[in-house]
Amino acid sequence: MARKEDPTFEINFYESILRRDPSYTDVVEILGGLYTKVGRVADGLKMDRKLVRLLPDNATAHYNLACSLALSKRRADALRSLKRAVALGYDDADWMTQDPDLDDLKNLPGFTKLLEQLKPQS
Repeated sequence: MARKEDPTFEINFYESILRRDPSYTDVVEILGGLYTKVGRVADGLKMDRKLVRLLPDNATAHYNLACSLALSKRRADALRSLKRAVALGYDDADWMTQDPDLDDLKNLPGFTKLLEQLKPQS
């Protein structure tokens, strides 16, 4: 019999680790994703902001923050964070176009401009 996934158990487990070590970046990142997955967008945003504070030069941290901001309907902030992610080296244009977390940004000129920056020059 397959084990049923229990995000509540995982969240409680990682929260207990974070209480012991608030700067454990891997756990901060995992919790941000778990919170968002279960619809706790505000908590996910809090974790993503914390991760960017802990890892200010990490492109993925800024990308995840952009996703949380977009889900929170903070489009200008989300686009700014996405630009920062690209400036730091994030380059997965295919995923950016598919990522449902960024749906709120996809019709913005700034989003289109970022995608154009990432396309290889022929």
